[in-house]
Amino acid sequence: MKLLKTLLEAMRIKAWTKNFFVFAALLFGKIWSLRALEETTLAALGFGLIASTIYLINDSVDREKDRLHPEKRNRPIASGRLSIRKAILTAVILATATLAAAWTVAPWLALVYSVYLVKQLAYSFGLKNVVILDCILIALGFVLRALAGVAVLYDSGELITLSPWLVICTFFLASLLAFAKRRHELVSMGDNAKGHRQNLKDYSVPLLDQVIGISASASIIGYAIYTVSDRTADFVSPYLWVTIPFVAYGVFRYLFIVYSMGLGGSPDKVLLKDTPLKVNILLWVATVAAVLSTNPSG
Repeated sequence: MKLLKTLLEAMRIKAWTKNFFVFAALLFGKIWSLRALEETTLAALGFGLIASTIYLINDSVDREKDRLHPEKRNRPIASGRLSIRKAILTAVILATATLAAAWTVAPWLALVYSVYLVKQLAYSFGLKNVVILDCILIALGFVLRALAGVAVLYDSGELITLSPWLVICTFFLASLLAFAKRRHELVSMGDNAKGHRQNLKDYSVPLLDQVIGISASASIIGYAIYTVSDRTADFVSPYLWVTIPFVAYGVFRYLFIVYSMGLGGSPDKVLLKDTPLKVNILLWVATVAAVLSTNPSG
C-alpha cells in the first residue's frame, strides 16, 4: 500500500487537471451525448497515464538536479522513496498498456498519444535545455490535449474540428503558464537556479516578463477573435463573446498570482488552491454551456 501511494505521488495525479483541455472539442463542438462524454473522459484518463509515464521518466533523469530545488527535492524519486528501477518499470507498463488499448479502439487518438510521448521524450532527454524551445514544447503539449478530444470523437464517428483561433488561444495560454514557471524557478532559486536547470542561465527576468506579457495578450486576443469569428457564429453560437470577461479575468488573475503572490511554479497547484480562479473557471464553463444550449441556430 505504501509503494502504491508513493507511485501515485510520483505519477502526479494532481497534474491531470491539465487534461481538462481534452474536453474542449466536446464543449465547443456541442456534442451532448453521454457516449461522447464517456469517450472523452476515457481519452483524458489515457492522456493522464501517458503524461504520468513522462513524469516518471523525467524525474528519474532529473533526480540529481531536483535535489537542488526547495520543493522538487521532496518528490519520491529525488528523495529516494521510489527507486529508479520501479519508476521506469511503471512507466513502461503505463505507456505500453495505454497505447495498446488506444491503437485497438481509437487509432487517431493513439496517434496523438504517440506524438505527445515522442515529443516529451525528446524534451526529457535534451530539448528541455534549449532556451525558449523548452516552453514552446510544453505549450504544444496542451494543444495536443485539445486535439486528443477531437481525435477520440472522430474515432467514434463524430466529424468535428477545432477552430484555428481556439488552438492559437490554447497555445499562448499554455505558453504563459510555461514561461511563468521558468520565471518562478529563476526568482525563487536564486544562485541555485542554473544548477537545477541548465537553460535557466540563458533566461532573465526582464526577458521572461516580456514573453509572459505577449503570451497573456495573445491568449486573450485569440479567444476574443474566436468568439466573434463568422465560423463560430455559424456553427457554435453568435453570443459566445459574452464569455470573454471570464477569460480576461482568468489570465489577469494568474498574472496577479505570478507577480503579486510570487507563485506560478506549479500551475496545477495554483488551479487547485486559488479559490477565485476556480470559481472563475466554473462560471466560464457554466456560461459557455448556457450560451451553447440556448443558441437558436444550434
